[in-house]
Amino acid sequence: MRDSFDILLLPGDGIGPEVVGAARRVMDAAADHFGVELSYEERKVGAAAIQDEGEPVSEETLERARSSDSVLLGAVGHPDFDRGTVRPEAGLLRLRKHLGAFANLRPVAAIPSLLSASTLKEEVLRGVDILIVRELTGGAYFGDKEEGEELASDLSVYTREEVERVARVAFEAAEGRNGRVTSVDKANVMATSRLWRSVVSDVAGEYPNVALDHVLVDAAAMFLIRDPGRFDVIVTENLFGDILSDEAAMLPGSMGLLPSASLGEPGTPGIYEPVHGSAPDIAGTGKANPYATVLSAAMMFRHSLGRPDVAGAIEQGVSVALEAHYLTPDLGGKKTTEEVTEAVRKWVAAGEGVI
Repeated sequence: MRDSFDILLLPGDGIGPEVVGAARRVMDAAADHFGVELSYEERKVGAAAIQDEGEPVSEETLERARSSDSVLLGAVGHPDFDRGTVRPEAGLLRLRKHLGAFANLRPVAAIPSLLSASTLKEEVLRGVDILIVRELTGGAYFGDKEEGEELASDLSVYTREEVERVARVAFEAAEGRNGRVTSVDKANVMATSRLWRSVVSDVAGEYPNVALDHVLVDAAAMFLIRDPGRFDVIVTENLFGDILSDEAAMLPGSMGLLPSASLGEPGTPGIYEPVHGSAPDIAGTGKANPYATVLSAAMMFRHSLGRPDVAGAIEQGVSVALEAHYLTPDLGGKKTTEEVTEAVRKWVAAGEGVI
């Protein structure tokens, strides 16, 4: 196993610097405990990059990302740029495209000690453990656009190759889980979805031990609330995945608990980030929930750095802190970002004990 890694930090906007700073402290504690050497470089992305560098992500930052072992990102977005022609979110899209990060993994699990934090009934949530695999580089987000006062359009395009590669990620993940893949589309009205359904069905033939079913996106949105336990791995296109994963965030009770990994071909750097946004309204107040970013760092050690031992320690530290009711306001608690971070850091540093 390697024991030395180069990580690019892109804190971004709003609460991004706070949660990335929290994750770095936990990573450093884990590195010390396991004898791992981490080197960091911090650069700008999003609104911070527009303000200081004139664009949402610079070419220098893109190339630095490519040369790193992995990228940890906070959040992008600021209301000052909502009506501008250059938006902070474009930096994230360019970064994904530049690194060829085509598969976004978003795990969603109900946490036993936090079942009451969700608005859903506890009996609906108990045992829920879902992995959403979202295609990241195709669809309407990247298609040709036309925008005017009287007409606007976003072209959605998918190729067989794009669908095949993300489908294989989903099926391979399901082989290590409960062996079920649900492909979500809108094949009753959309041509791209009919291609999607056909290609996913073809790929399923390569995985005889994995069961496949197809669900329309509107039905999938309903089932996520009514019967989330029916899902194991969900694979879907870019737009649908964006919406469904945010909806699924309400299962554990807060987007502040959901990490993500954006992965490309083997050997390319992954991008790890919390699912939540930049939340500029609470920036600097100590209310930001760092768990999603800390868990994103754990995913980074598992998927990109090849250190599942470090990943497991970080995940266990989060679990222990949650069980001890270190909860930020979004989870119904009163703990600050600093208090939560320190609780996880202390457990990871010691590798044992109760907070």
